[in-house]
Amino acid sequence: MTGFRTTRVSPRSRRRAVAAALVLPLVCTALLTAGAGSSAASPGYGPTAIVSMGDSYISGEAGRWQGNSLTNSGSRDGTDRAWTGSGYDPSRVYGSTSFNGCHRSDSAEVRSATGLAAAQINIACSGATTTNVFRASNGGQAYKGEAPQADQLATIATTHKVELIALSIGGNDLGFADIITTCATDYIVWYSYCYDDQQAVVDSKINKAMADVGKSVDEIRAVMSGAGYAASDYRIVLQSYPSPIPRSAENRYTESGWSRVTTGGCPFWNKDSDWARDSLVSQIANRLKGVASAKGVQFLDLRDMLQGREVCAKASKLVSATQPPSAAGSEWARWIDSDSTQGPVQESMHPNSYGQLGQGRCLTLIHAAPTGNHLCRNTAGAGAAGMYLSPLS
Repeated sequence: MTGFRTTRVSPRSRRRAVAAALVLPLVCTALLTAGAGSSAASPGYGPTAIVSMGDSYISGEAGRWQGNSLTNSGSRDGTDRAWTGSGYDPSRVYGSTSFNGCHRSDSAEVRSATGLAAAQINIACSGATTTNVFRASNGGQAYKGEAPQADQLATIATTHKVELIALSIGGNDLGFADIITTCATDYIVWYSYCYDDQQAVVDSKINKAMADVGKSVDEIRAVMSGAGYAASDYRIVLQSYPSPIPRSAENRYTESGWSRVTTGGCPFWNKDSDWARDSLVSQIANRLKGVASAKGVQFLDLRDMLQGREVCAKASKLVSATQPPSAAGSEWARWIDSDSTQGPVQESMHPNSYGQLGQGRCLTLIHAAPTGNHLCRNTAGAGAAGMYLSPLS
């Protein structure tokens, strides 16, 4: 046929061509399969990341404040970081979450920790319970307009190489806010103690709450596994809660009179204060430690993190025109502002900016201690740099 030239192919060459035609697709398939398998079994390829999840004690609630002051105008003696010079803008501290109430502050634990990863991501939300951590596919619920936190983590895990996840959760399952409200009301209105009936409430809820904290850990692991992470690729650090009020012997205001209400912002009876500081906070910490042990994750004990820096503590002072804010001398927790003269009530009884910087230092320290459980404490008269870890058996 015109336009074509035929070439004689030997039988041996024909056999080679047939073999190549059969082998080439197999080689390509093997290469593609190997590539897909490698991708599925590896963590995210993006920048390294540390993630904080859970509730208000890690989201950054009360980060607007550095110490407490009785001055209700202007910068409140320098304690109000939302002061613009002519008004108040909480978004300066909480960003867009000042509108939905998650209150992720710029001083929150994961934000103030130093040198940990390329990205330090906060998806915790003030008021969250364990249900708001679970994946939606496993009973999780959206909260304040945001998807369940485990589902948010799933996205982060594919776009970042997550190395550590800090989790603070369970307090709202036990009704922290209701306990504080009840105890304050019993002091101000009823002149009665709260510790006895509130202990009964906690005891009735704590088993389920701890089981759900354990499920939260399981949900995080399921997300990470689904994103291709091996258990050795990342760590989970479960942390406990600090006490925002001191023992009765360490309170600078007398139990009688109204100084704890009108001046200190710590309206609690001595017996209730001692119960909260040494019984309730310890009970919850010990149970959370048990969950961490059962789930094989690290435990960061913060029960003494605010020692001497609590609201009304003798070792700390209110801020005033002559006593400026100081990490060394001011309180590290937000007082109860029951009539909202200085911001929303939900900020009450949380670590403030100074306290959060301390927590951030605790996170930095445990990041450098990849094994074991640890208690984090502050050094009297020092700022966040004075935080230190002690081994916890």
